Amino acid sequence: MPDSRPIGVFDSGLGGLTVAKAIKAKLPNENIVYLGDTARVPYGNKSTLLVTDYATQIINFLLEENAKLIVVACNTASALALPALQSEFQVQILGVILPGSKAAVHATRNKHVGVIGTIATINSNAYSQALNEIDSSIQITAQACPLFVPLVEEGWLNGPVPSEVTASYLKSINVANVDTLILGCTHYPLLKPMIQEHVNDNTVLIDSAETVAEEAAIILLEKKMSADSSNKGLLKCFVTDSPVQFESIAERFLGYSLDNVRTVPIH
Repeated sequence: MPDSRPIGVFDSGLGGLTVAKAIKAKLPNENIVYLGDTARVPYGNKSTLLVTDYATQIINFLLEENAKLIVVACNTASALALPALQSEFQVQILGVILPGSKAAVHATRNKHVGVIGTIATINSNAYSQALNEIDSSIQITAQACPLFVPLVEEGWLNGPVPSEVTASYLKSINVANVDTLILGCTHYPLLKPMIQEHVNDNTVLIDSAETVAEEAAIILLEKKMSADSSNKGLLKCFVTDSPVQFESIAERFLGYSLDNVRTVPIH
C-alpha cells in the first residue's frame, strides 16, 4: 500500500534545502515538507537545551503536517539534540551526522578524516564520536568555520574574500594530511568548488545531503512507507519569519525559484 504522507525536513534556516534537494533527486515520488526556522537562525551558537526545545517544537509542527519520517537537516541540531528527540517521538528521526560519518569511513584511504562545521557542531564532538564508533583507528582533524554560513547566505560563493577565508580555515586540515573531508554543515555544499580548490589534491569531500537521502530511501523501503511510483513529489516550504529573503536565496540552493513559502508561528 503506497504511503503518500510527506517526509518532514527541517533546519535552522536555508541550509537544509541541500538535503531536501538531494532527497527529491533520490526519491522523486516523495512529497517533502520543509521548515526553515528563520526567526531563530543560527543554531550554531545556542545551548543544547535551547536547540532541543526548538527542534521539539518543529517536529510537533511537521507531525501536524502528517510527516512519516523526520530528517534533521541541521548538523548542529543533529549533534546536540538527536538522541533526546529520538527518545521523545515515535516517528523515525534521521540526523545528518551518522550517514556522513559512514560515507567518510568508507571513502578514506589513509584513515585520516577532516570535519568542518559550526562552532557548536565541532565543540559537540558528535562527528568524532560517530567516526570512532564505526572505526576506532580513524584519526580526526576538526575545524570550526563560523564565517561560511553568512558567506553562503549573502551569496559570496567565489572571489577573493571567500577564497581567503577558506584558505585560512583549511590550513590545519591540509597540514594534517587529511584525505577525506566531511562538510559538516548543510550550507557548505554551496562552497564545494571553493573548498575543493583549497584542500590538498585528491581530498574527497563528503556531502552529508547525499548520504542522508540514501539513508532515507533505505528506511522507506524497509518500513514499506514509499509513495506511489506514479506520484510526482511536491516540495512544500514553511519558515518562521518573513519568507521574502528565504525565497530569493532558496533559488541558489535548489536551482529553481520557490513561491508560496508560508510563514508559521512555532512555539
